[in-house]
Amino acid sequence: MTECCCPEPPKPSAPLTRAQYADRFGPTTRDRIRLADTELRIEIEDDWAGGPGRSGNEMVFGGGKVIRESMGQSVTPRDPRRLGVPDEPGAPDADDVVEPPDTVITGAVILDHWGIVKADVAIRDGQITALGKAYNDETMDRLHDGAGQHNGVGPAPTDFVIGPETEVIAGNGKILTAGGVDTHVHFICPEQVGEALAAGVTTLIGGGTGPAEGSTATTVTPGCWHIARTFEALDAFPVNVGLLGKGATMSEDSMLNQVDAGIIGFKIHEDWGATPAVIKKCLEVCEQTGVQLALHADSLNEAGFVDDTIAAIDGSDGSDGRPVRSIHVFHVEGAGGGHAPDMIKMVKEPNVLPASTNPTRPLTVNTVKEHFDMVMVCHHLNPKIEEDLAFADSRIRPSTMAAEDILHDLGAISIMSSDAQAMGRIGEMITRTWQTAHVMKVRRGFLEEDRLPEGERPTGKKGADNRRARRYVAKYTINPAIAQGIDAVVGSVEPRKLADLVLWEPKFFGVKPHQVIKGGQIAYAQVGDANASIPTPQPVLPRAVWGATGLAPRSTSFNFVTQRAIDSGLAERLRLTKQFKAITSTRGVRKADMKENCATPDVEVDPDTYEVIAGGAKVEDVTTSVAGQVVERKYPSELPMAQRYFLF
Repeated sequence: MTECCCPEPPKPSAPLTRAQYADRFGPTTRDRIRLADTELRIEIEDDWAGGPGRSGNEMVFGGGKVIRESMGQSVTPRDPRRLGVPDEPGAPDADDVVEPPDTVITGAVILDHWGIVKADVAIRDGQITALGKAYNDETMDRLHDGAGQHNGVGPAPTDFVIGPETEVIAGNGKILTAGGVDTHVHFICPEQVGEALAAGVTTLIGGGTGPAEGSTATTVTPGCWHIARTFEALDAFPVNVGLLGKGATMSEDSMLNQVDAGIIGFKIHEDWGATPAVIKKCLEVCEQTGVQLALHADSLNEAGFVDDTIAAIDGSDGSDGRPVRSIHVFHVEGAGGGHAPDMIKMVKEPNVLPASTNPTRPLTVNTVKEHFDMVMVCHHLNPKIEEDLAFADSRIRPSTMAAEDILHDLGAISIMSSDAQAMGRIGEMITRTWQTAHVMKVRRGFLEEDRLPEGERPTGKKGADNRRARRYVAKYTINPAIAQGIDAVVGSVEPRKLADLVLWEPKFFGVKPHQVIKGGQIAYAQVGDANASIPTPQPVLPRAVWGATGLAPRSTSFNFVTQRAIDSGLAERLRLTKQFKAITSTRGVRKADMKENCATPDVEVDPDTYEVIAGGAKVEDVTTSVAGQVVERKYPSELPMAQRYFLF
């Protein structure tokens, strides 16, 4: 009998388990990811790069992988005459061809204010050009023809071609967020920039001339000469910059001179005088020029109380035809400065864009203790003078700090910032945001929007923290960008925006970025010994790489100024290498425009006990009652994202 020498037919391959799929391509739809060592977990809402119903041809780079000639990589060359982005926002038509990008980030989990999705990300000419599915149009079908916006607010998924001139960054298994926007930076020393970038912050807005007393206290770069010198000093750094001029003056000419010199907005600070008169006058100039006013109000109540400041601002929600008169209120809780003891009540105003600075975030056993010395140093106070001691003591109130926790979780405080080297830490803005979110999750449980009804819960699951994560990421990305009129350029992961992006390993999320991409080029990254044979041997540290050196920052970063300043010949006068970019007017920005953080609860503070009442519920020393829910309040003695990440 003749034996058949034919090979046996291949056995049908078994489908991949979720764990196997995640090992190869990263997590997919309905998978959950823990954020660092917190109690926060996010769930992928959709997988635009593959996953259930779309699996096959996932883009992965490496030996034996997909992104190779005639497989995932097409022969389409880069056409420098085209921008590589569809003509109109939204999904391209079926016959549109999205040009090959300069860089593709494969299979990253995008966490942004508009949603949590997995996608391939296209970057071209320093801009995000598409989010969706990378493919080779010669060998693969498109996946996303005519898809709509995610959640009705986010971008639409888009297919795009990988060409032979495309670089690859592996985002599989990692989280991608927009670069942080810090609106409260005291420019005191150059090392701040490296600390910010190493923490995932790519836009710095503030003021200062160095360690002068005026700068360590007030976030102001005063006058044309100092503004020009500060721009020159920051020209070589791979960060976007916005400078705040001095608004504490009745001189309109002085303020207009500073606008023409290139400021992004004004700062009024009590150390220069935060009277109702200067607030009114500065807002008049803001209305003329479109810039924002940042306010550090009057802690001593010398020229009036908080209601007098609110009256001087004279804002509205715009519905009655009156001007909105938008204003960005710094450290609205008050420990960083502002009317004692009830500055925090400004969160209820429809035109106030309230912010926190990070030293009070979150309230712990150590928070109150460290604030006294910070106030004394930053505001040039003398411990031998009784009145100076009383000034410092008036700003430190555990009750309002506790209320600040809750108001962040309710979405009533819209923005997080650092107050760098002047009662704040520039490298901890993002970390402290997520620590606050963790404390609130432990204390209050799931947000109502994140709770699943009993009948809809998968076995053993209670819901994910997507809405809370979207709320907190918005506090240091899109909302500060909106407040300063730069949200058309930075602040979110969306097409047509500058590719200021941060890639995180989930276990290091919010603590140590894996890579910081500035204007499409990697500027900072976790890199090992430069003399090693591979890039990973210890010591692995956040290091400046090619996007942070040479002339690269001039192509990947902006100085944000007014169109008025550009038209006045600012670029020709200063002759810098970094480009100037015009802001959009901030004058109509309302609290309602703050993404996921637009709540306006009625807040009152008892002037004798400092007890805070928010929305009719008391915030007390022992318990906190929010919306009828009594929640035990403690001073945490331990936080996530802390010591275990910083042994070395």
